[in-house]
Amino acid sequence: MSQVYPILINLFAAIIGALGQYMYKIGALRLKEVPIYMNWQLLSGVILFTSVMFLFILSFRLGGKLSVVYPMYATTFIWGAIIGIFIDNEPWNGIQTIGLLLVVLGLFIIAKFSLT
Repeated sequence: MSQVYPILINLFAAIIGALGQYMYKIGALRLKEVPIYMNWQLLSGVILFTSVMFLFILSFRLGGKLSVVYPMYATTFIWGAIIGIFIDNEPWNGIQTIGLLLVVLGLFIIAKFSLT
């Protein structure tokens, strides 16, 4: 069975997961201001991560191989870095860029040799 759709689903899950992490970060910073049950950012993070789990299940139901589709979720590192740089204005350097490029290379190799 083709791994294309399961891979695409996990890539989408990675974007949602990175947004969930960002919401956790914002929510964590607000814990001193509002009680946890009123912290909509933390609740948003939980909802986003629950969505990620449903997307994992969908990709496996479509015949996704764990050794192929789950590594695609590693693009969360890339999306998280993009969010950190462009939304949070976090500092960035060349070594971090090399690390992310290695992640991309590894994912490319996994996808290239498993799209049958």
